Amino acid sequence: MNRSIVLLVLAVLLLSGCTVAPAVPAATEAPIAAPVAAPAVPEPAAPAAAEPKVLRMNFQLGDVYSIDPALGYESTGIQVIEATTVGLVRLNEETMETEPGMAESRDVAADGKTYTFHLRGDVPWVRYDPATGAVEKVKGCDGNDRLVTAGDFHYGILRTLDPGLGGGYPNVLNYAIAGAQAYNLKETTDPASVGVKVVDDRTLEVAFSAPVAFNLNIISMWNAHAQPQWLIEGDACTEAAGERWTDTGNFQGYGPFTLKEWLHEASLSIVKNPFWPGTAAVPSPKVDEIVWSMLDQVPAFSNYEADLLDMVLVPLSDIDRVKSDPKFADELKIDANLASYYYGFNIKAPVVDDVRVRRALSMAVDRQDLVDNVTKGAEEPAQWFCRPGAAGCPNLEKYPDLGVKFDPDQAKALLGEYLAEKGQTASQLDITLAIASDSRHQRIAEAIQAMWKKHLDLDVKIMAQESKTYWVTVIDPVQTPQLWRNGWNADYPDANNFIFESFAYGLSRNPVGGGGTNWGKYEPFEEAIAKGAMETDPAARMDLYAQAEQILNWEQCVMIPIYWDSQVAVTKPYVQRTYSKIKGFEHHEKWDIVR
Repeated sequence: MNRSIVLLVLAVLLLSGCTVAPAVPAATEAPIAAPVAAPAVPEPAAPAAAEPKVLRMNFQLGDVYSIDPALGYESTGIQVIEATTVGLVRLNEETMETEPGMAESRDVAADGKTYTFHLRGDVPWVRYDPATGAVEKVKGCDGNDRLVTAGDFHYGILRTLDPGLGGGYPNVLNYAIAGAQAYNLKETTDPASVGVKVVDDRTLEVAFSAPVAFNLNIISMWNAHAQPQWLIEGDACTEAAGERWTDTGNFQGYGPFTLKEWLHEASLSIVKNPFWPGTAAVPSPKVDEIVWSMLDQVPAFSNYEADLLDMVLVPLSDIDRVKSDPKFADELKIDANLASYYYGFNIKAPVVDDVRVRRALSMAVDRQDLVDNVTKGAEEPAQWFCRPGAAGCPNLEKYPDLGVKFDPDQAKALLGEYLAEKGQTASQLDITLAIASDSRHQRIAEAIQAMWKKHLDLDVKIMAQESKTYWVTVIDPVQTPQLWRNGWNADYPDANNFIFESFAYGLSRNPVGGGGTNWGKYEPFEEAIAKGAMETDPAARMDLYAQAEQILNWEQCVMIPIYWDSQVAVTKPYVQRTYSKIKGFEHHEKWDIVR
C-alpha cells in the first residue's frame, strides 16, 4: 500500500478517537502472502449450432401415388422425383428453357435425331439412414461408392418402357425414342431395339424418332431419370427390394435431396443431400429438410395461419378474405401457369356415349361465372384444352370462336333432341361425376352441378374418392366413370405435351388422359397432331393444333374444358423462393429460409 495513504488513514483514526493497535515489529511481521492468481478468462463459447432450416408445406388430401420414376404420373410424386433425382437435362421452372442436368454437354448428329450425352462422373447414389439420422453414400459390392452412370439411365428408361411393369406414363417416351413403341407394345422383346445405348459409364447415346424441337424436353422428364437396378432387382451384395425400393430406409437417389420418411396418408419428408456437388442449374440446397403434410386445403390454410406451415395454396373459401386483408399483402401471389382444369368423358359409358349429351353438358357450363364467383384466382375461361402461351397452342386472339362456349339454349335443345329420341326425361338420366376428395374440387363440382340443374334440369351425382383410390379408378378402362375430373400441368411448354400426350389414345395409350376417355383411334385427330409435331412454321403448326382442338372439344367432345389455371398461394415472408410456371414443379433447392 502507498505510505502516504497509510499515514492519512492513521490520522483519521486518531482524530476520531479510535484506538490504534501498535504496529507489529518488522521482525515479527507475517510473511507476505503469495499473489492471488487472476481469475481465468473463459475460452470463447463455441457458437450455437444453427437450427436446421425446415420448410413446411402441404401436398393434398390423400397419399402420394408413387415416387418411382417409372410409375409416377401425378404432380405430388413428380415433385419428389424431381427433388431426389436429376435428368440428363433439366427444365428451368421459371424460364422454361432446358439446362444441363446430369449431362455436362451433348453432341447432336447431323440428322438432328441422335444425341450423345456426356455425364458428370462425381455424383454418388445416396440413402438416408433412419438409425443414424444421416445421409450416406451407397457402396457397391467392391466397397467403392456407387456413382451415377450412363447404365443407370439406360436401365431407367428401359424399365419405364417395360410393358410388364405397367408404368404410369411410358407413352411420352414411346414416340420420342426410336424403337420404344415397339418394345412397350411387346412387338419386340429385344431391349437393344430401343434407341438408347451405353457408350461407356459417362456417355449415353439416345436416338430419337424425329428431329423435333421438344426432344430435349422429353428426355429431361422424370420417367427418363436414372434408376438403381441393384436395389430394385438385387445383386451380389444387395437384396432385391422390388416395388418397396421407394420405402423409408430403402430409397436411394442422387439429386439435391433424398427421401427421409414417407408416412403414407400423413406426410412425406426429404433432406438435403450433402454429396450433391451443386451446379449452376441445380445448386446445393439451402434448406436442410422439406416436410409435406397431406391435408385438405382448408385445414392446411388454418395451419399456415397458425404458423405451422410456410407455404400453402389458398382454399376457395378464403380467397376473398386473403385478397382483402393487408396482413397477406406481402405473402399472396397469384400466378398464371401452364395448366388446364377439365372434366373428361368416358365416351363408351351409358348416356355420355352420345355426343349430343356431351356437348350439352359442356355448353351448359358458365365458365366466366365460375372463375368470377367461385375460383376467383385470375383463372381464364377455357374454350379448349391447350393453355395459350405454350408453343403451338392456339390463342383467343387468332381463334376467338374455336372450341366450345357457354350456350344454355343450344345445350337444352341438344339434350332435348336426345331425350325425345330415347323417350326419356332429364330426371331419368343417371350421370355421375367423379372427383378426388378435396374441398376445391368439391366446390367447383357443386357449382357446375348447379349449372347443369339450372340449364338442363339434370341431377348429376358427385362421387368423391380419396386421391390414390380415385386415380386407380380413373385409369382403369373397365371402371372409368362417365365423367371424371383432371387437371393437366404441363411437363414442358409445348402443345404436343397437352394434346398428343393427354388425348391421343390411339397413339399413346396414356391412361390419365386418353385411357380415361376410352376414345380409341380417331384418324383426323391423329393426323393433325402428327403433322403438328413435325411442322416448323409456327403459324402452320398452331393451325394444325387448332384443328385437333376442334375435334377434341366440339366434333367428338371427349372433354369439358373449364379454365386455364393459375396458382393462388401464400408464402411466409422469411421464405425466399422461385415461382414455377408449372404447378407442382418447384425446384426447392433454390429456396431458402432467412429469418
